[in-house]
Amino acid sequence: MLHKGRVLICAGSDSGGGAGIQADIKAVTALGGFAMTAITALTAQDTRGVHGVVGVAPEFIRLQMRVVLEDLGADAIKTGMLADSATIAAVCEALAAHAPGIPLVADPVMVAKGGHPLLAPEAVATLKERLLPMAAVITPNIPEAEALSGLAIPDVPAMHRAAEALLRMGPRAVLLKGGHGSGAVLTDLLATAEGTEAFQSPRLETRHTHGTGCTLASALACGIAQGMALRAAVVRARAYVRAAMLAAPGFGTGHGPLGHGVTVDPSRIERLS
Repeated sequence: MLHKGRVLICAGSDSGGGAGIQADIKAVTALGGFAMTAITALTAQDTRGVHGVVGVAPEFIRLQMRVVLEDLGADAIKTGMLADSATIAAVCEALAAHAPGIPLVADPVMVAKGGHPLLAPEAVATLKERLLPMAAVITPNIPEAEALSGLAIPDVPAMHRAAEALLRMGPRAVLLKGGHGSGAVLTDLLATAEGTEAFQSPRLETRHTHGTGCTLASALACGIAQGMALRAAVVRARAYVRAAMLAAPGFGTGHGPLGHGVTVDPSRIERLS
């Protein structure tokens, strides 16, 4: 039996409810975990894009993290939108001071689904130097992996090379997501020191993809927080995201949100493993 699993999420808020903190809370709750938050930025956002961003002061980000960790504790931590170097530094300082040994799932959020930049260009180096080496697993998509590794990723063999390059930057594992790729089959890669494994599933042709990256990373963090092994947590997270895409409510005129309230059939998870 899984214990509940406390997940502290450090990320930006999405006023449209499809991505960011809102998607994170929904995903963790749907999978039986307990979500806590340290909000790093506020966005005015809908399915069509990001219309404005207001940052949260670094000292207040540190305060949110400290009080949660000192009182409620956490079994895993997930980071999402960390808009600039000061925010990344604040989160890393709080992690070092108050969360030593707690597994970190770092989603290197760089660009919103609609194309709006969510990470300052000068902050990429800070992300690579400070946050990635602290992570138990990072969850970049293909454009993020290209920006972090400096490698073009036109196909699955290139995904393997990029995942291995990212692994050398210090995280203990890399889950490179293939949603931005092409073809009828979607491939995600999990790279660890033991090797690289590909997870494949039929690609869903749908506009309801807003928040898929946030949702996958939080679902993964929830599994880790509940004591699941990394591979098992990846398999369940992928199954959950796919089910949530199929259950999309159809809201909005752009990249629509997922149906986060969906449950995942354990037998279906086994078939996807």
